[in-house]
Amino acid sequence: MAYQTYHLLLSSRPSLPLLFFVFYSTVCSYNFHWYLTAQSAASRRVVWTQHHKPLHLFLYLIGLSGSVFYFFLLKEHWLAVFFGALVTFLYSAPKIPQTFFRGLKRFAFGKTIFLAFVWMYATTILPIVVSGLPWKTQFTLFAISRFLLVYAICILFDYRDRADDKKEGIRSMITYFNEKGIGILFFVSLVVFAAVTIALYWYSYSVNTIIPLLIPGLLTAALYRYAKKNFSDYLYYFVLDGLMMLSSLLMLVARI
Repeated sequence: MAYQTYHLLLSSRPSLPLLFFVFYSTVCSYNFHWYLTAQSAASRRVVWTQHHKPLHLFLYLIGLSGSVFYFFLLKEHWLAVFFGALVTFLYSAPKIPQTFFRGLKRFAFGKTIFLAFVWMYATTILPIVVSGLPWKTQFTLFAISRFLLVYAICILFDYRDRADDKKEGIRSMITYFNEKGIGILFFVSLVVFAAVTIALYWYSYSVNTIIPLLIPGLLTAALYRYAKKNFSDYLYYFVLDGLMMLSSLLMLVARI
């Protein structure tokens, strides 16, 4: 996804230190989050996670080491990189078994927005900042497009987890809204996603470029009803998670 930003928006060779930083920080934050997550569901994946805590800790330490190393290689942009790392940490912070961090649950009303922002920031804003190019309107459109796609996908994850979130005292719009409200939020997000993505056409992006960007949104909308009834790990962690990077893969295969 970060490489796609370089290819599509910046037309330049990617910063390898940044790509490696994004990789290691993803490994770090993912395993940190799941290491702290208590078993609250009968999912085979969650059960597996509970039985492999040492593996999560090991991968977290590897990810942390790599993140710190590449952070210093990006020291010219330390503030932007540090901000991304801080926001990523704050998403998982309420799971830390300390009173102060547990108290952050009270302020997690927008946790779905928070997570989608982290994904967008790390794979879109950071590459642009590190490139040093002046900000352009198409950068804003692409950032909003990516954010809303990830946000719609996160809504489905939060819908699946909302019973557990309520038990843990984690508030979000998905735990607050009723079924109709969740549906409206989901489809409005995708409609605006489609609108800002199509708007890229007026900034010299061809139809052949825009179509792959739209396909993941169309598939997400098509899966809405099915995903609300089928909580399969394969559907969520393979199909839905995969939709976030699908346009990148389509462009890579089609050489767009």
